[in-house]
Amino acid sequence: MNTLAFAGPGPWILFFPFFWAAVVITVVTVLRRTVWRGRRGPWQGPGRPRTVHGEQSPIEILGRRFATGEIDEDEYWRRLSVLDEQFGPPSRSGPA
Repeated sequence: MNTLAFAGPGPWILFFPFFWAAVVITVVTVLRRTVWRGRRGPWQGPGRPRTVHGEQSPIEILGRRFATGEIDEDEYWRRLSVLDEQFGPPSRSGPA
C-alpha cells in the first residue's frame, strides 16, 4: 500500500489540463457566437428585439410591414435591395 503513495500522481493528472482547456474553448465559443457578434445570448429572452443604436433595424421594420400587409411584394423587394446595400443582408436567425 505504501508503494502506491510514492508512485506519483499517475497518468490521470493529464485530465486536469484537458478539462480546463475544454472549459476555456467552450466559453470562448459561446461568447464568439453570441455577445461578441452582437447577437442575443442564451440568458436573454426571445421577447427582447434586436436593436441598432437603440431602435429596431430598418430591415426588421420592413419585414414587419410586409408581414402585416402594409406594402406589397414588389415594394418589399425593391426596398430590401436598397437596404441590403446600406445595412447588409438580413440575419439568418429568421425572416426580416
